[in-house]
Amino acid sequence: MSYTVDFTTVSTVGLESSPVAEALAGLRANEARYFKNKYDHVFTVHPADEAADTVAWIHRILDEERGITIASRPLEATAFQVERLRMAYVFYESGLSINVMYDIDDPKKRAVGFKLSDGMEIPEELADRFKFARQKSKLAGTIRGSYFVIKGEY
Repeated sequence: MSYTVDFTTVSTVGLESSPVAEALAGLRANEARYFKNKYDHVFTVHPADEAADTVAWIHRILDEERGITIASRPLEATAFQVERLRMAYVFYESGLSINVMYDIDDPKKRAVGFKLSDGMEIPEELADRFKFARQKSKLAGTIRGSYFVIKGEY
């Protein structure tokens, strides 16, 4: 069942099994607020098993670009297009959020972003490969993030 993310009243709906469910819900709400304010897009997520194509697309990019396999279980995912950007998100039980920003026209504007919920450790599969910068969020506390540029076509 899909869930429309409310960024005014943060809810852990769909994320309850995460040990950092509150922080992950804040991170998800932070993303929802960004897309509502910038693109007037309503951020709706689906259970990962209902969004298997989105999860598979992100996992394929991670594997083919960097040989990364995420150990944590995906809980929710979403995919949508705003303007000329194809966006996809997966939220994981560990508190990790991965997004793909894929500009349809400009191959130089394609990237994978990682965001770590407040209170979670850096996943082992990412620890030695990326440096994480910190950013403060009223909804999510301290978010640590990193990214890499996508070189291939997906």
